[in-house]
Amino acid sequence: MAAPMELRCWEGDWGLPSVHPESLTVMAYAKFSGAPLTVNTISRSWKAPKGDIPVLISEDKVISQPAKILNFLRKQKYNADYELSAKQGADTLAYIALLEEKLLPALLHTFWIEAENYCSVTKPWFASRIAFPLSLYLPGKMSREALNRILLTKGGPPLYSLTEVEAQIYRDAKECLNLLSKRLGTSQFFFGDTPTTLDAFVFGFLAPVYKVCFPRVQLQEHLKQLPNLCRFCDDILTCYFRLSVSGHSPAGQDTADANLQKLTQLVDKESNLIEKIRLSLFLCRWMTTFVRALSTPLVS
Repeated sequence: MAAPMELRCWEGDWGLPSVHPESLTVMAYAKFSGAPLTVNTISRSWKAPKGDIPVLISEDKVISQPAKILNFLRKQKYNADYELSAKQGADTLAYIALLEEKLLPALLHTFWIEAENYCSVTKPWFASRIAFPLSLYLPGKMSREALNRILLTKGGPPLYSLTEVEAQIYRDAKECLNLLSKRLGTSQFFFGDTPTTLDAFVFGFLAPVYKVCFPRVQLQEHLKQLPNLCRFCDDILTCYFRLSVSGHSPAGQDTADANLQKLTQLVDKESNLIEKIRLSLFLCRWMTTFVRALSTPLVS
């Protein structure tokens, strides 16, 4: 009997099973390969993210980073690429490298650096899913890490200013989207009728850009001019995650999952309230002890 496998990732919104690109990539690959993952989302608990997300846990193994998680799943005989030729395997690696070099910086900028998007969408969304007081710190830390990653890869000569870097990363991202659209053409998936690793990575990168409602939508507007890529995302959401284009489960689906989700959300809210009360009590006791210590006269 295979060991149980748990995936810890950021939860979904805007009609997505997760808003996090790396989490989406792993979740999609698991669907494509038939890997039986138990998905547990990070939501308003003290189990705040430590290190990389997503994380796969199987017995005593803890694996992070999508590439390493997918390799682990392949070793467990959950392989979405078994029908690919050697050339198609090489193409997969090349396109994944293209995504990480050309599209990822613009994706990070859209979520974490663009001020209006960050302040009105990204920061409040992530803060609402992290327990207080970590919710005051972690979104800012994630934003700084995104900026450092962009500058590390794109901030060298001849791009010296942040404005120049921003212009270049969006040019690169649009070029990447155009190449992906041309490569997909009228096919359902990138290598025919069966989804593979490349489809999981492309979906993970594109779906948040396509679905998340940002006030500044430069990249989203360009993506929506490429209907085959939009159709690609919609088909995967509908066929593999039982989500319609509007982001809702199709009619006739059993309502037990929805009721369970509502109950879980209620428990999470109550747990979060209890955690805040405990923290407040701890601070009150600490302040009382501190005041008493100050009021106690020193013995000469």
